Amino acid sequence: MVSTSDPDELKQVILVRMDLGMGRGKMVAQGAHASLDAYLDAVKKTPGIASRWHGEGMRKVALKVSGESEMVKLFQEAKDDELPCSLITDAGHTQLEPGSKTCAGIGPAKAGWLDKITGKLGLL
Repeated sequence: MVSTSDPDELKQVILVRMDLGMGRGKMVAQGAHASLDAYLDAVKKTPGIASRWHGEGMRKVALKVSGESEMVKLFQEAKDDELPCSLITDAGHTQLEPGSKTCAGIGPAKAGWLDKITGKLGLL
């Protein structure tokens, strides 16, 4: 279980699908897409939070999800809670089929909000 001691601290979570068999480099690239895209969503939705998170060192954690359905469910929960988020779909140029949903980014947001959605997941 991943949580933080301060629920008001800002962080971002990156959800990575473990069932796809992505190589390490592919995971890093897809996670980077998710992180940046969720941050850009935060800049639009919550510019003050995005700026504060950036200034505080951009804390983030990468978490494992078992497959597409779990990742999409958690992404939808974040979206329903109006948190900044992003769902990444691969173009299929290298290891994966086109349209494969690989990663999701949620936040930056208060850790307490994120922990309610993703706090039971394990670290990557």
